[in-house]
Amino acid sequence: MLMKVDYSIRCRAMVPMAEGAPDVVRDALILIRGNKVEWAGAAKDAPVDVSAANVVNMPHAYAIPGFVNTHTHAAMVLMRGFGDDLALQEWLTTKIFPTEEGLTGDDVYWGTLLASIEMIKSGCTSFADMYFFMEGAAQAVADSGIRATLARSVSSISDPNAEKLKESLEFCLRWNGVADGRITTMMSPHSLYTCSPYYVRRLVNLAKENGLGIHTHLAETKREEQYAMENFGMSTARKMDELGLFDVKALVAHCVWLSDEDMGIMAEKGVCVAHNPGSNMKIASGIARVTDMRKKGLTVGIGTDGAASNNNLDMLEEMRLATLLAKVSTLDPTALPARETLKMATLDGAKCLPGGDTIGAIAHGMKADIAFIDTRAEHMCPEHDVISNIVYAASAADVDTVFVDGKPVMQGRRMLYVDEQEVKRQCAERAARLVGRSKV
Repeated sequence: MLMKVDYSIRCRAMVPMAEGAPDVVRDALILIRGNKVEWAGAAKDAPVDVSAANVVNMPHAYAIPGFVNTHTHAAMVLMRGFGDDLALQEWLTTKIFPTEEGLTGDDVYWGTLLASIEMIKSGCTSFADMYFFMEGAAQAVADSGIRATLARSVSSISDPNAEKLKESLEFCLRWNGVADGRITTMMSPHSLYTCSPYYVRRLVNLAKENGLGIHTHLAETKREEQYAMENFGMSTARKMDELGLFDVKALVAHCVWLSDEDMGIMAEKGVCVAHNPGSNMKIASGIARVTDMRKKGLTVGIGTDGAASNNNLDMLEEMRLATLLAKVSTLDPTALPARETLKMATLDGAKCLPGGDTIGAIAHGMKADIAFIDTRAEHMCPEHDVISNIVYAASAADVDTVFVDGKPVMQGRRMLYVDEQEVKRQCAERAARLVGRSKV
């Protein structure tokens, strides 16, 4: 029987990341029908009777599942390079918060478009975002072709009467499943140090009642943990658990200052962690104990954080930082091997998001979110180990083509749905206005 597919893609090698699949498949073929992978494997084992509307040959490319950026603030690209080399609290209170007072929905739209371009160009096909004016962010996701889990971040400092909780919920319900399912939503209290316990509990109840997950910051700095101990007599993680936050699907970012007890509680509750090595290093928050988290059974993905504190959204760079930090902090060169790091950036990152069981691997029935990495650059030669080359040697500039939901969103480094020059022009003008009106 003739199998009809939309795309037949042959490439140098494929790293499926699927359970039970080989680590690397040489001379691979991927068949895509609709928005899903119909078949993937060695070309020599491919179905004989196939009719493809589009045949793509990439003999110099590795195919990998698209990266999942588990924590960012996309529109903060507008503040890239503004307020560097400061501690977190000083950075927030003297630079970021005053600048954000001037943000508009249009700013967030254009900023998120720029961030989406940057992420796609580094092989990222899905990201988890928490910020403001999320209608603008959602429209940017819809327009760019990328996949995202979006949350309207709230805090009791800026919302003492809890009026924005309703706004956050309405956003979630309105946008969940939009853009052919590429957009999912979560609720988002900014953090324990910016949200009162009453505020967090109200948000948790809304999330439970509406079947929504929660995305928040947790145990990012030593100062944050000191605040929790002084005000609640327990760690941030234990307090959030007491408030019920871990009783829904929870994605918590940073987790630099977790104790063994914290990790045990979170593992038991199925909490997912977004590890942000670049941002944690830059703000000197510390080094998250990722190997210990994973040994205790926590699902850990990798995130870039926002470009104001990183300063890029390059998941390839973030993978390299993650694995090197794990090794040097434990004095163990076997800590977090390359394959496990790639798994964190793809399959495990996918598990952190709503509907994540449909992405993160190249296998039959999975969404066709795939990045193709060109191997012709000097730093990709020789090829002793495909996965090692991806994690330790590749750069964002090597990403040639990206598919999201079965469709190419970038081919030959050219964005297909977005006018890159117009986006950069808009963002440069808006960034200049924001920084110019900052109180700093």
